[in-house]
Amino acid sequence: MKTKQILSSLILTAAFLIAACGGTSMPTEDAMMKKDAPTEETMMDKSTPTVEAMMEKETPTADAMMEKETPTADAMMEKETPTADAMMSKETPAADAMMEAPAWYSASLTNAVTGQTFTINDFKGKVVLVETMAIWCSTCFRQQGQVKSLHDMLGQRDDFVSIGLDVDPNEDSASLKSYVEKNDFDWQYAVATAEVAQDISKHYGDQFLNPPSAPIMVIDRKGEAHPLPFGIKSADELLQFIQPFLDEAM
Repeated sequence: MKTKQILSSLILTAAFLIAACGGTSMPTEDAMMKKDAPTEETMMDKSTPTVEAMMEKETPTADAMMEKETPTADAMMEKETPTADAMMSKETPAADAMMEAPAWYSASLTNAVTGQTFTINDFKGKVVLVETMAIWCSTCFRQQGQVKSLHDMLGQRDDFVSIGLDVDPNEDSASLKSYVEKNDFDWQYAVATAEVAQDISKHYGDQFLNPPSAPIMVIDRKGEAHPLPFGIKSADELLQFIQPFLDEAM
């Protein structure tokens, strides 16, 4: 009897559990259709925007496209085409800035023979030979002999000037005048001031203040200085170096 009662209890319990599980996990077909199958109207609502909406969002008007993508001719010219003055000011430095003359070009020098003052700038447009020298320098004397021969080869020219520049601070104009007249050197000679000597050294090196090196430079018609090699240069060598500058037009 007890065994039958136990079996009956187990059967009832199992039946109750089956019934309970069946009630929660097996929804009816109608319920499943309600949840999984949205109506045609709902689907159209959510996934298919109207033609008007699509046109409104994706296709801007022709006016709007032209306004955003195509700048006016005036705007393009203003942004892309700078004026000639603007281009010149940015890309082409002024000629004066490119050829800024050294300070010693404008320094006042006194011709030891005539007493007249002059500057290097006075000879702008001409070819100018400048020799830094000293009275006591025998190398300078020999070099000036070659400069004298150069003058004989060139003859009288209004566009060529020679200047002997005494860079010895212990020598003066009176001594230099005697030296020039004694040796019959008929070009300009002057004593360099300390400022002139310093500026020459700054631009061309200390060797230009060492007379035995026979320093010579040629300043062309545009005002640019061209130092020659150190050591004595013959008249032919001087002419060969100078001739292209003489042939050059302003």
